[in-house]
Amino acid sequence: MMFSKRVHLPFLAVLVLVLSGCSAVTELSPIQNQKPIEVNSISGHEGGNGPVLVVKIDDTPEAHPQIGLEDADCVYIEQVEGGLTRLAAVFSSRIPELIGPIRSARISDIDLLAQYGKVAFAYSGAQSKLLPVIASSGMLDLGAQHESPLIYTRDATRSAPVDMVLRAQDLMEKLKSQRADIANAKEMGWEFSDEPLGGKKISSVTMNWPANSYSAIWSEQESRWLLNYHGVENVSASGLILGPTTLVIQVVSIIDSTYRDKMGGITPLSITVGSGQGFVLRDGKAFRARWIRPNAQEQTRWTLEDGNPLPFAPGQIWVALVASAPDFTYPAVSASPSATK
Repeated sequence: MMFSKRVHLPFLAVLVLVLSGCSAVTELSPIQNQKPIEVNSISGHEGGNGPVLVVKIDDTPEAHPQIGLEDADCVYIEQVEGGLTRLAAVFSSRIPELIGPIRSARISDIDLLAQYGKVAFAYSGAQSKLLPVIASSGMLDLGAQHESPLIYTRDATRSAPVDMVLRAQDLMEKLKSQRADIANAKEMGWEFSDEPLGGKKISSVTMNWPANSYSAIWSEQESRWLLNYHGVENVSASGLILGPTTLVIQVVSIIDSTYRDKMGGITPLSITVGSGQGFVLRDGKAFRARWIRPNAQEQTRWTLEDGNPLPFAPGQIWVALVASAPDFTYPAVSASPSATK
């Protein structure tokens, strides 16, 4: 019996240690099993790389407040007829229930959006000779002329032509059920990281088109650029002041295209393939930059003037396609004590 006890007591001690070790592992396992946070490749903020939906949105004063823009990963400001602007909003990480007001497509959209792959393209129509160009562009053509009025609805509180609203979640559910071939978000040529060295601290910026203007004021509290439209806070239908974390000002050639609107106005074409100058605004600073995009299928790459990569700040991006450089205002410089004597 004494021999038996000598054999089993060490065994029991080892068993206790093993069981206590298992308990420790069990306590840590929830942390170890946590999934990494998904980050959207377009905007760099939290959210998966879902199918890409691009929506054309009216940008006239009558169209404000706009619906759903706060959920976009990237928003482009494009010049249209008469020097006005229109928006192309790119959604992937989050699809809001409603987006609008919806307006028609333009020739600038074709090259601009090709870099995203086969996107779901939602719009309210286009010039007759542009429609076959859209159909053959590689985008999934989801114009209102093809879809049910249950998808493209009318807002009774608004008047035509700024009353059309897209039921975006319903549209995407329909496409999912049809197993539609749509590109998911992918890396877009720009990258995300902490604030780079350099840049010039600014307090605001104004971007101009012949018949419109936007300005943006840096909010230290919200860490984003708060947008003004025609000198008024750009407030969405939800009550949120719109504004990106990174504001990109892309200086492009804007030329006359062969297209005209129904009033005979010449449709401008923004050239987004090639290379040029611009500015990347983030963290309260403006960085002089260069953009390069060798062809329509490649993404737009942004660098500092010396050729080094210029990262964006994670979060929503707005890209203003302008023909000339913006106007900056700079923080007031406090006078030194010696200068006041």
